[in-house]
Amino acid sequence: MAETSETRYRVGGMDCAACATKIDMAVRRVAGVADVSVSVVAGTMTVRHDGSSDLKAIEKRVTGLGYSVSLFAGSAAQAQDHGPHGHHDHGDHAGHDHDHDHDHADHDHGKKKVVGPHGRDHAPMAGSWWQSRKGRLTIVSGAALIAAYVIGHLVPAVASYAFVIAMLVGLVPIARRAVMAARSGTPFSIEMLMTIAAVGAVIINAGEEAATVVFLFLVGELLEGVAAGKARESIQSLTALVPKNALLEDNGQTREVPAESLAVGAIIMVRPGDRISADGVIVSGESAIDEAPVTGESTPVRKGVDATVFAGTVNGDAVLRVRVTAAAADNTIARVVKLVEAAQESKAPTERFIDRFSRYYTPGVMAVAALVAVVPPLVLSAAWGEWIYKGLAILLIGCPCALVISTPAAIAASLSAGAWRGLLMKGGAVLETLGKVTMVAFDKTGTLTEGKPQVTDIVSFGLSEAQVLSRAAVLEQGSSHPLALAILNRARADGVPVPPAFELEALPGKGVTGKVGGETLDLLSPSAARERGALDGDQDARIIALNDEGKSVSVLLVNGAAAGLIAMRDEPREDAEAGLSALKSAGVKAMMLTGDNKRTAAAVAGMLGIDWRGEMMPEDKQRVVGELKRQGFIVAKVGDGINDAPALAAADIGIAMGGGTDVALETADAAVLHGRVGDVARMIELSKRTMHNIVQNITIALGLKAVFLVTTIMGITGLWPAILADTGATVLVTINALRLLRVKM
Repeated sequence: MAETSETRYRVGGMDCAACATKIDMAVRRVAGVADVSVSVVAGTMTVRHDGSSDLKAIEKRVTGLGYSVSLFAGSAAQAQDHGPHGHHDHGDHAGHDHDHDHDHADHDHGKKKVVGPHGRDHAPMAGSWWQSRKGRLTIVSGAALIAAYVIGHLVPAVASYAFVIAMLVGLVPIARRAVMAARSGTPFSIEMLMTIAAVGAVIINAGEEAATVVFLFLVGELLEGVAAGKARESIQSLTALVPKNALLEDNGQTREVPAESLAVGAIIMVRPGDRISADGVIVSGESAIDEAPVTGESTPVRKGVDATVFAGTVNGDAVLRVRVTAAAADNTIARVVKLVEAAQESKAPTERFIDRFSRYYTPGVMAVAALVAVVPPLVLSAAWGEWIYKGLAILLIGCPCALVISTPAAIAASLSAGAWRGLLMKGGAVLETLGKVTMVAFDKTGTLTEGKPQVTDIVSFGLSEAQVLSRAAVLEQGSSHPLALAILNRARADGVPVPPAFELEALPGKGVTGKVGGETLDLLSPSAARERGALDGDQDARIIALNDEGKSVSVLLVNGAAAGLIAMRDEPREDAEAGLSALKSAGVKAMMLTGDNKRTAAAVAGMLGIDWRGEMMPEDKQRVVGELKRQGFIVAKVGDGINDAPALAAADIGIAMGGGTDVALETADAAVLHGRVGDVARMIELSKRTMHNIVQNITIALGLKAVFLVTTIMGITGLWPAILADTGATVLVTINALRLLRVKM
């Protein structure tokens, strides 16, 4: 059996779901094609095929329908004789009058224009709508309609011919697309319905209305194109955050180079006020980093040596030297864009249902229109002209464009809105399921907590707290142990002096010892301090009380006598309590699953007011998730994406918590890039808003059609209101979906 390959394309000129359907149907007919996924909003197509597929034949099918097509940069298929830019001479195909000006593809082409069949320019729209090909056609059609009215007023005898000519100006390109779509497997396209209605109107001597309807159809298509372009730009605009150039350090010199040329391991200099041009780690310098453009974080984050920084964020007040950790094609923003575009191609259950429904809906509408046109004249001896006219109007009312776009437009807008805020959801099915979640199971370390210990208590016996902290920090200098780093960080934050120590010696399994200023200092575990008999009953009781709170305790001895205690614990994230409260308010329960000891787990869970399970191995977490599902919960598991992998896979939705790492982006169904517990609740809320928006869209689409269907049969409305019922509904649905881009979370 031939191995299946996958090839991704940018497709220019898609404005609505009908476009995607035509492309899907046409490409599926090519030999060797196993599956096709088309995203209108992303402007992409993914084709799964075997080795026998002719990729040029696939592209000819797409260009034959009037769309531009180009391979994604780096596609494996690009090697198949596609030229340096993945474009081909597609030959001469009829019917290429579809607008191509919204093709946001071809980032790898620089400013090179993408030229399709007949030499037409398929580059992205560079100016206003009236500069686009579709805009020019609409203007010409409108001018022809006005001219027909003027000629009809001046020379009434030729009015009907003038309107037919005006109609043909817009209808000829529409009819060409209809024929090509029919030949490619989509006989019931909107272009075909439009062509039948316009020609039928001329036959019954309604040429004026036919010309008006064609013009209104072109206006509607133009508005759909503008709306689709806005939606498509929402996620692609993320890439504009990354600067084009970077300051590279090379042999002691600094020179400006293109950011896309930076190699992993290169050292770049970032000046105050500059955008950081690559993902990396700070080598030297400390500065406040404004991450709002990428994360939405309102307050700049102070970062120093060894801290991770992201491309597109803004350096605040000091020069930084940064070691590049990801090439331009693999930085956080680039991966987010790729993942969201791929997610937009995967369909939600609701979207798949509506797609199946529309396959029967359109032929059904044509059958109803035919019955309306012929039954009353045949059965009731009604006027043929009147009922044929009504049948033609019903053809236009019945177009499923607005209905079919209602779901993908909302889902694409939500995926983009989430990505802007660091909430990644891998497809419509994930987005739809999130709103149904009733239980969220959290990992503890690095998810509900910061993932690193912090000093929580300093207890002194005869010395001041600052003196206890200073002496402990002296002994921990140079250590990379997490508890040692916690003490050093607290000393740095409190500004206590840390003089150099002498004769430092590690005591394996017990602690560390050294001498400072004539004093012998020991920082020991409680058990080691007890072995030396350094603790009295009150001090020992204090240690036990701190241990019961889930804290690790180190004992400071000065010249052999207990001088103080330092307690440390991995503390909850600042927003953990508020994030869990938001889930509770949304009617979602929460539970903590951790491998930590039960004492620590109980302490953290008690602080957060959450149910918990402790001392759990990865398989135990997976088992608990399964038990929750059997109890009827829709379960989301939130973890770091590595040791929680079994539980993430077992849950209905796996959510990785992390700062833009490969694991956070690629392991789970969804990812909270910026590590905020509250973002889980925001993700669920976004899902619910999206589903409400979809219901609104479906109501708009079907409601308008129902109203105009009744008014048409009653003789109140005619052809031109019918076309407004279609194109108007499509535009309204798209605009309503775009409101999700502005949702405040």
